Amino acid sequence: MTEYDMEILAKTIFGEARGEPHEGQVAVACVILNRWKSKKWFAGPTIAATCLKPYQFSCWNKSDPNSQKIAKLSYAQYSKYFDVIKEAEAHDVTNGATHYHTEGIHPKWAEGITPCKVFAHHVFYKDID
Repeated sequence: MTEYDMEILAKTIFGEARGEPHEGQVAVACVILNRWKSKKWFAGPTIAATCLKPYQFSCWNKSDPNSQKIAKLSYAQYSKYFDVIKEAEAHDVTNGATHYHTEGIHPKWAEGITPCKVFAHHVFYKDID
């Protein structure tokens, strides 16, 4: 993983899961790594490209308030997620999930699919094409 991959992945964890417990943050990191490894349409050629792929992780959408927060993050603020990334690399707590959403929303892509895990406020899915 390049330094740029680490930076973008850490910022994505911040944007998507900073309010979640540690295990939930690791789960979000696992989803990103699983997406990248899948080589499917929702993956990018690198970990950073997977995070930044349009409309895949809402924290990067220009209309999302998190995108402005991410733009202002210092190294000290995002580097604290490096340990989360290391844990996700060592063990996939999601059993292969490539997608998630927050509880309380019901995206069309999740209709009829049984979640593979739930961590805090996120619901995780695998076998999504």
